Amino acid sequence: MLGVTTVTLISCGDSNANSETQAQPKATPMAVSTIPNKTVTSYLTYPTTIEGKVNSEVRAKVSGYIQRVLVDEGEQVKKGQALFKLETQSLSQDAAAAKANVNAAQVEVDKLVPLVEKGIISNVQLETAKAKLEQAKSGYNSIAANIGYATVKSPVNGFVGSITYREGSLVSATSTKPLTTVSDIQDVYANFSMNERDYLNFLQKTEGKNLNEKLKNFPNVKLVLANGQEYAHSGVIETVTGQIDPNTGTVSFRAVFKNPNQLITNGNSGTIKVPTEYTDAVVVPQTATFEQQGQTFVYKVNSENLAIATLVSVKDTSNNLFIIDSGISAGDKIVVKGIGKLRNKTPIAPQEVPFDSIAKPIQTLFQ
Repeated sequence: MLGVTTVTLISCGDSNANSETQAQPKATPMAVSTIPNKTVTSYLTYPTTIEGKVNSEVRAKVSGYIQRVLVDEGEQVKKGQALFKLETQSLSQDAAAAKANVNAAQVEVDKLVPLVEKGIISNVQLETAKAKLEQAKSGYNSIAANIGYATVKSPVNGFVGSITYREGSLVSATSTKPLTTVSDIQDVYANFSMNERDYLNFLQKTEGKNLNEKLKNFPNVKLVLANGQEYAHSGVIETVTGQIDPNTGTVSFRAVFKNPNQLITNGNSGTIKVPTEYTDAVVVPQTATFEQQGQTFVYKVNSENLAIATLVSVKDTSNNLFIIDSGISAGDKIVVKGIGKLRNKTPIAPQEVPFDSIAKPIQTLFQ
């Protein structure tokens, strides 16, 4: 009986030990990283349109049919270079008649001069003849000027834009559309609008006592072209209206970009990127966060190696990073991979990985 009893007691002890082992969940290996302080830049983006710094419409000053188009779209031209030649046949006929009137008036004056000198006629007749001569000359000069205007010239140095009218088209000074536009694109303007909230943030964050000083201290902006590529040169904010448009609730800005190779031109579109720099910011990879009811959480690792769901306040974003305002601090450890497998207070076996290996920007394969 004693032997049986002993065996029974040992069996009960083994059963209790197995129950305790089953009650303790097994720690899951998880990648964790230590939160650093980093200097990062975030960007606000705004759609923009590009125009040449000098953007001059070319219009006919006289009516006529286009006889010749002397340039092509996109061609570089100089100030004063002929662009269009208008038909001048009727003007030439008018000029010939006006020249004949000048000659006739001149003959009349020449005839009267000796008669006045001899006292045969009064000086009034001569002065009247001279007035008619000047009137005839004025008429001729006006027609000659119009003949000159029939050769339409470039008002500025630049590049020819779209040519609206071709040979045979009738144009005049009142034509709805210009013949073309010549743009000087050594420098280009990028026009964009900022909403009221962003504009107020701009005023509050930028150093300076007044708007002009703040403009001088405003950081350079970047331009992303329509193909998704970032333009090589940074731009400078040159002007801001400082007045909120009551219809749109926005403030208009203008940035100027150098364009030495004429890679961008009048009419291009793109996106302006306005930077904000954060020094010694607490950052976490966006992939290491999750949302619940509109709030953002990370799994912070405590001293007992438990993954604790921790609410964080996000200030801004930079590439694939969240810039954190509160909730965690530099030096804290968080789970950075596989957070979908976790629940609050899940035991983990931390496996430290470098933060930068997780925080690398995601490469864009397609645009």
